Amino acid sequence: MPKVVDPDARRREVVDALFRVVVRDGLQRTSLRAVADEAGLNIGSLRHYFASQQELMDFAMQSMLDGLTVRLLQHVERIGDLSRHPREERLRLAAGLLAELLPLDARRRAEVTVFLDFNAAARTNPAFRDLAHQTAAGARRLVHRVLARLDESGTLRPGRDLALETERLTALLDGLCLTAVRDPDLLSAETCTRAVAVHLDDLSRRG
Repeated sequence: MPKVVDPDARRREVVDALFRVVVRDGLQRTSLRAVADEAGLNIGSLRHYFASQQELMDFAMQSMLDGLTVRLLQHVERIGDLSRHPREERLRLAAGLLAELLPLDARRRAEVTVFLDFNAAARTNPAFRDLAHQTAAGARRLVHRVLARLDESGTLRPGRDLALETERLTALLDGLCLTAVRDPDLLSAETCTRAVAVHLDDLSRRG
């Protein structure tokens, strides 16, 4: 009796294989054949699910973004109304939410590594540009939403320019991600989380 294959499960396996290849070898060296070998499939079987490298990359990036969105929504649900918490707890919860964007463990490190390679490729590859732009815009919206909720709860120092603070915090997160992936011996996960926590604390200080 022929083995029944779950197409969705197989696609997830291929995406996981893609991530491992990109993390290990870089996006430029990632081909359908390399992903097929990593997934233990022949190239014909892989093409049954993804006709081209572009289609595979688009699906992988969207899957990553969907997974991140689910985690962020779960985090937001756990936080609830920030005003119910004391100031220190509000800042801790906000920092924990933003930490989902940082390479603090193997899963998030793989996501950030793939995203950085994808973003670099988008500079010269128009096929990647739209999704890379959507991802960057989505990160900014998240940062702005976190800052807005802190502001609404009375946590931030009055008079803060939220648009400018969004850019400052986004730049901090981007820099931490790049350095932590490129030079992990120079920037630990603990230092990453501490840098975000100190930045948020500074934004809340009066006087």
